[in-house]
Amino acid sequence: QVQLVESGGGLVQAGGSLRLSCAASGRTFSTYSVGWFRQAPGKEREFVAVISWGGGSTYYADSVKGRFTISRDNAKLTVYLQMNSPKPEDTAVYYCAATQGYNTDPSFYAYWGQGTQVTVSS
Repeated sequence: QVQLVESGGGLVQAGGSLRLSCAASGRTFSTYSVGWFRQAPGKEREFVAVISWGGGSTYYADSVKGRFTISRDNAKLTVYLQMNSPKPEDTAVYYCAATQGYNTDPSFYAYWGQGTQVTVSS
């Protein structure tokens, strides 16, 4: 069992930076890949980034590639999403989720956090 709690959301100006954190509980956390997803009002939840259990592999949605960076510190049971040069279209509720595979499809993720709101002003 893995429990996830996101933090770090808030209001940020376009072109600024923000770092989201996903704190986990559960001794098996280091065996899970972790993904970040987001959902804007009236839209479906979409994939943002994923990192493998050991941190050696990462993959990004085209819309955030080159601007966002996912990383993890298994000793701290935490995964991060560094958001640089955010745009107004990045405004959404951001969720972290854990899977024993390595996937961009949210249906493969068994554990989810409650989400944190990110609002990017122009």
